[in-house]
Amino acid sequence: MPSASQGSLRLFRFKGVDLFLHWSWFLFAAYEINYRSRTYSSFTWNILEYLSLFLIVMLHEFGHALACRQVGGRANQIVLWPMGGIAFVDPPPRPGATLWSIAAGPLVNVALVPILLVLGILYRSLGWAAAMPNAYVLLETVQFINLLLLKFNMLPIYPLDGGQILRSLLWFVLGRARSLMTATILGFVGVAGLILLAFLRQSIWLGALSVFILMNCWSGLQHARALLRLAKVPRRQGYACPWCKAAPPLGNFWTCAQCHQPFDTFQTQAVCPHCSAQYPVTQCLDCGRAHPITAWTAAAFPPLK
Repeated sequence: MPSASQGSLRLFRFKGVDLFLHWSWFLFAAYEINYRSRTYSSFTWNILEYLSLFLIVMLHEFGHALACRQVGGRANQIVLWPMGGIAFVDPPPRPGATLWSIAAGPLVNVALVPILLVLGILYRSLGWAAAMPNAYVLLETVQFINLLLLKFNMLPIYPLDGGQILRSLLWFVLGRARSLMTATILGFVGVAGLILLAFLRQSIWLGALSVFILMNCWSGLQHARALLRLAKVPRRQGYACPWCKAAPPLGNFWTCAQCHQPFDTFQTQAVCPHCSAQYPVTQCLDCGRAHPITAWTAAAFPPLK
């Protein structure tokens, strides 16, 4: 998965979210523009077509990021690359917050459908389709791209938006860990279908995308297993994560970065008992956020209002 620190160009910041463009995007853009060079009478329209794809994906990912920030989550980066875009969102570990953060992306595509449809009707009714055929073909292509991205993203295959929306809905019933486990298992079935389709169509792009989805599915399955194991462990009283409010597990679940020995950071007050290394913050194993020990104590015993 591409990240902002791995060969990406920072384009701009909007509402606290940095947009990055991965270097591989330029290679794919050159190939795609050249591949569709006969669609228009001028090469400029091919460039506009690919920039339209860039714009649709960008708006989709900003939908995710801004929705996540709206519910109090963390979303600071978006990376666009040939496989689409990735908004690095970290919503609060609640099903409702996660559902809104994921659903907001496809809702952007849904909102674009009537806008593009009205533009198409105006083009035909005013006679612009005949007078400006290149512009009309571009509009028709943008409509097709928007619908294709919407339909593909809504497939119930984890980690596509459809799969994550399904996971969020199951979260209300099955809980955090089991909903993720169910979504990833269904995702493997979906990925198998995508790989078969890529083989039948001999599509390198769909094959590469299937491998990417498969890797994320496997990562999600491992995360679900870890959450299930963690749910069975007794919890330490007197501490709570300031972010997700979960009490930390009892046991040597933290590993010292210096001596690589496991220890219970809450038992030793964030000091490694093996090498005496001190840690200013302690990571929550449930949500991944890190906070000072004092913040964990304060969250467990909030002041009375």
